[in-house]
Amino acid sequence: MDFIDRIRELATRIPKQLEYIQTEEATKNALIMPFISALGYNVFDPTEVTPELNADIGIKKGEKVDYAILRDGKPIMLFECKHHAADLSKVHASQLYRYFSVTEARFGVLTNGIVYWFYTDLDAPNKMDAKPFFEFSMLDLRDQAVEELKKFSKSVFDLSNILTTANELKYSREIKRIFAEQLAEPSDEFVKFFVAPIYTGKMTQKVREQFAALTRLALRQYISDQVNERLKTALAVESAPPAPAPTELVVLTNSATPTPSEPEHGGIQTTAEELEAFYIIRAILREVVPVKRVVMRDVQSYCGILLDDNNRKPICRLYFNSIVKSIGFFDGEKEARIPLLQMDELYGHAGRLKATVVRYDAAKAPQKAT
Repeated sequence: MDFIDRIRELATRIPKQLEYIQTEEATKNALIMPFISALGYNVFDPTEVTPELNADIGIKKGEKVDYAILRDGKPIMLFECKHHAADLSKVHASQLYRYFSVTEARFGVLTNGIVYWFYTDLDAPNKMDAKPFFEFSMLDLRDQAVEELKKFSKSVFDLSNILTTANELKYSREIKRIFAEQLAEPSDEFVKFFVAPIYTGKMTQKVREQFAALTRLALRQYISDQVNERLKTALAVESAPPAPAPTELVVLTNSATPTPSEPEHGGIQTTAEELEAFYIIRAILREVVPVKRVVMRDVQSYCGILLDDNNRKPICRLYFNSIVKSIGFFDGEKEARIPLLQMDELYGHAGRLKATVVRYDAAKAPQKAT
């Protein structure tokens, strides 16, 4: 089994294991040690993977790294581990900062066994950067992340190559963050960049506001068009096996005739965007449940995505009938609705969608006798 297969097999097991993992130590044993092993390192050889590596600093004694990966007797990668339910954005990585400065390792990893944040010292030598240069979720494991992760595996580990990649990832990540911010709320400078070649009139406040709205709309439409093209290609490949499409897609409406593209007068119309979102959500959830269990039910005010066509098992709701589209999640006591600027953002919520489905299945599983 090669690296990609090992990582994807591990990712597939995680949703089924989470309800049984109650402690940080269990997180290490069930999620993080198998991850290190998937990278090709022998977790049972202390000369290769050392748990609780001493990292004493001055008068601070007893500081220990959760795991250190060694090469030729020297640490090359440090792991600080948290419980799988921990939100890494709210975790202070102070221990990892301290470990990093007193060892020869060039990479530090902060993880809860699901999300992994990789750090290095691009800003200042031997001082861990404040922001990770690479991050990914095992519940939303994309091909690009797997390719980057492979560079850390034992068989191909090359320090200079990874540092070059780290520099590129750091800046590309920041560029994408800035672009996302501008897409949500474009600055005057950003709007002027697009407006200057096409508008010669006076740039009043009213005109600026109009072009800001047009800029947001044009960019979202462009991105949506690109996603649609990719989606069409993917669907064409998936439809290659001799399985009729109508039996694969289950769309229910409360109109007399359940044909979303041609509703009766005054009925409900399932839009192309809702279908696109449905296909994306199905593609995300196929890793944890058969796709036929994921069903769309369109109503007047929203488009619901259900598990097993059961109203008591809502996965999410699509609110696409207004100018600002949004999606509602059901991973808490109440529905949590957030804006959806573009369809591609659905992939960023993959972990949330999968966790909801896994919770429903876990609830119906028979309890073991005590």
